[in-house]
Amino acid sequence: MTIIGLIGRIGAGKSTVAQRFAAHGAHVIDADRIAHAVLSEDDVVRQIADRFGADVLDAAGRIRRRAVADHVFGPTPDHARALEWLEAIVHPRVRRRIADELAVVQAREGGHDGAAVVVLDVPLLVQAGWAELCDRLVVVTCAEEVRRHRLAARHWSRAEQEARESAWNRNYTAAGLAAEKISTVDASRDLTYTWNQVDLIWSGLSG
Repeated sequence: MTIIGLIGRIGAGKSTVAQRFAAHGAHVIDADRIAHAVLSEDDVVRQIADRFGADVLDAAGRIRRRAVADHVFGPTPDHARALEWLEAIVHPRVRRRIADELAVVQAREGGHDGAAVVVLDVPLLVQAGWAELCDRLVVVTCAEEVRRHRLAARHWSRAEQEARESAWNRNYTAAGLAAEKISTVDASRDLTYTWNQVDLIWSGLSG
């Protein structure tokens, strides 16, 4: 099994790169998708509602992610403490689910001639320690003005953008990453431009 980790700031284009790898047959593990699933766990829903109040739930008792974001993304120390509390609940569960998914792919690979390729689309891949597990790292870059335009289209508040940027900057360093494992994809332009770069990386995996 070959594990590829995606590295890049929010809005850089990691999901687009992951989708192209998936088109080639890679198994993509999307940490955001997993985090959404974690937020539906009964125990997690209960703890969040106890902390922030019933207004973070919709009529069906599901987490309203936008309402939770208002509590955890902001400029005050209370926001920072709330985000730290939420991460302490969600992140370990996400890590367990990622590990379980990797184990399933590894088990499925046994007895087959072709080696599976797994792509980890994890927002804070390096900061969370996943880079050490990867055989290849793909750094997704993007012109800053293009990235900012993409973030604006998500309709996040300024406080939420700043909090997410701060999470990326916190403890991020490329030191210790093996240069020979790193490839770069520029996702600043159109899809074909990005896809061609991913295609070259994919062809190198089997070359």
